[in-house]
Amino acid sequence: MNIALILERMAPTRGGLETSTAQIAEALAQRGHAVTILCESGDWASPGVTVQPLGVSGKGRAARLASFVKRVQAEIADRAFDVTHAMLPIPGVDIYEPRGGTIPAQRATSRRRRGALAGKLAALGFVFNAKRRKMAALEKAVVEQGDTICLGNSPRVTREFGTYYQRPANSLSRTIFNTVDCPDVDDAQRAQWRDETRVSLGCDETTTLFLTVAKNFTLKGVDFAIRAFAQWQSEQPGVDAKLVVVGRKEVETYRRLARACGVEGSVTFLPPVSPHAMWPLFAGADAVVLLSWYDACSRVVLEATRWGIPSMTTRYNGAAEILAEGAGIVVDSPDALDEIEEGLDTLADGSKRRDCHRACEAVADHLSRERHLNELLELYAEACQR
Repeated sequence: MNIALILERMAPTRGGLETSTAQIAEALAQRGHAVTILCESGDWASPGVTVQPLGVSGKGRAARLASFVKRVQAEIADRAFDVTHAMLPIPGVDIYEPRGGTIPAQRATSRRRRGALAGKLAALGFVFNAKRRKMAALEKAVVEQGDTICLGNSPRVTREFGTYYQRPANSLSRTIFNTVDCPDVDDAQRAQWRDETRVSLGCDETTTLFLTVAKNFTLKGVDFAIRAFAQWQSEQPGVDAKLVVVGRKEVETYRRLARACGVEGSVTFLPPVSPHAMWPLFAGADAVVLLSWYDACSRVVLEATRWGIPSMTTRYNGAAEILAEGAGIVVDSPDALDEIEEGLDTLADGSKRRDCHRACEAVADHLSRERHLNELLELYAEACQR
C-alpha cells in the first residue's frame, strides 16, 4: 500500500507523537509498504520512508494551521495514496487518530483540574485562542463526516467520540490500543543499568524508588504525587523510599513544595532526558507513579508495563485499562490522596510488586509493535475498500 501519515511536525527527538509516528512508519516500511509523512516541517530520515514538508503561510497560529490543512488536502486530492492517516483533524482523510485525545475531552480536563472559577477562566481563554477554536471546528467537521474512520489509541478515546460527538463505537469508530518499543537488552545489561542508576540517585537495594516522568507537571499531577508521598512517609516512620521526578528544567516551585511537605531530601528532580536515556531510569525504578488529570494513553505507563514495572495512575489515563488485571494500581484522581497512599503502600511491598510484575508479563504481548501493526494494516485494508 501507499500510505500517508500526517502530523504537524516530524521531529522524533521531541518524543511522544513524533516518536510513535516514526516507529510506525519504520515498521510499515519494513513490511514493504510505501510510507510518506506529510508535515509542516521535518528533519528525520529512515529507509523506505519519505518525509515531505509542506510548509505553511499566514499570520498567527490559526492561519498557519488552516494553511497546512489546505496544503495536505491538495496533496491527497488526487488519491495517489491508498490510505491517509492523520493525527490531527483534516477533513477528507480516511482515518483520524487524535493521539492526545479529542478536543472536548481536553477542555473538560482543563475545567476539572482547575475547579469551577478557574475552569470558567480557562473556558474564556479558549474563546480567545484562535488556533484551539480552529482545531475544535476541524475535529467536529472530521468526526461528523460519515466516511472517516475515527481511531482511538485507547478505549477511553473511542468512548469520547460517542460522548462528545454521538458517534458510538462501531465500524467507523474504532480502537487500536497504543504500543511501545523496548530496548533489546539482556538481564546483565539491565542489572548494570539498575545498579548505576540507583547509585547515582543515592539508593541501595532496600530503597523503594518511585519514578514519575512528565513534561507537563501540572497535567500529570506532580504536586499531588509529592503531597501523597509526603503524607505516606509521615505515616511510615523510618521508611526508606525516594520519589524521582523527570522531565522539567525549572522545578523550583515543586522543590519548595517538597520542602514545605518535609520530604525535600527524599524527592529528586531530573531534567528531561532522551528516549534512549529513559531505559536506565526505568531499570532503576521499583514502580512508576503518574497521576494524570488526563492522558489519552500514556507511553510512560505502557513502557513500564512492558518492562515488568508496576504503575499507579488515574482512571483519567487511557493506559489505566492495561493495569486492570493486576499490572498496577488505578486511583480515582490525582487529588485522591488516601487512595494514592494505599497504592504507595502496596507498591512498596516487594511481594506485591512481584505479583504485579507477573501481571505485567501476562499483558506485555498486547503492547507489542507486531500486534499493533497487524491491527493497523487490517484497518488500512478496510479503508482501501471504502
